[in-house]
Amino acid sequence: MFIVRRGSGNLFFHSRALALQARHSSIFTVRTPSKNAPREAPTPLVFCSASHWDIGTRNGIPDFISMLAEKGYTCIDSDFGPPANGDGEMPLSSQSLLDHLSEELKLNLRLSGSPFPPVIFARGFASLIAQTYVSSNPAHGLFLISPPLSNASLFPSVLPTHLGEFDYEFNFPVAVMARPAEMVHLRKSCRLGQDESVDLVELDNLEGRDALLRIEQWLDELGI
Repeated sequence: MFIVRRGSGNLFFHSRALALQARHSSIFTVRTPSKNAPREAPTPLVFCSASHWDIGTRNGIPDFISMLAEKGYTCIDSDFGPPANGDGEMPLSSQSLLDHLSEELKLNLRLSGSPFPPVIFARGFASLIAQTYVSSNPAHGLFLISPPLSNASLFPSVLPTHLGEFDYEFNFPVAVMARPAEMVHLRKSCRLGQDESVDLVELDNLEGRDALLRIEQWLDELGI
């Protein structure tokens, strides 16, 4: 397993990472497919969380990664923290914050060594990082778990400034998984819940076996 951790006192297992140590603000690991997997899928799966802002974004992700790696998927686990500029200060705007985190996701993918566009999974606040990334970078698919109803709903409790809503084209498969009560609001007020091209998955338990089965089914439909 290849590991990169944030922080000045941690060990990096990649020569290029050393030069980026001062500004790297995420912890990421690459979980390679099990030797006992029936096959090895070339498309990587990236799981994005942001536990600095919401520890709940990690819910279910370690288990999903462990089980999907056993089935032959390369899984990249990226948990994002607050970045700082060269002066040790946080970005002043929400757009600057998300642009930085999106670039860090791009860096993580480069360091992972995979040449293929990923399928990106993200939960909660990390859904904003994933959507910022796909707005200007290639992806094979996007799977969001309990995404915020809107960017506006996160100011000022999470985001430091107002952030416009996303308007990227859905030119790759997109799915949203949420609890029934959440889905009601997504269908009513969110672009993701109203676009007919987005696959909507309702489940009471977003971390259990049923959630994993729905993820696997969706990946099968993508031909991954």
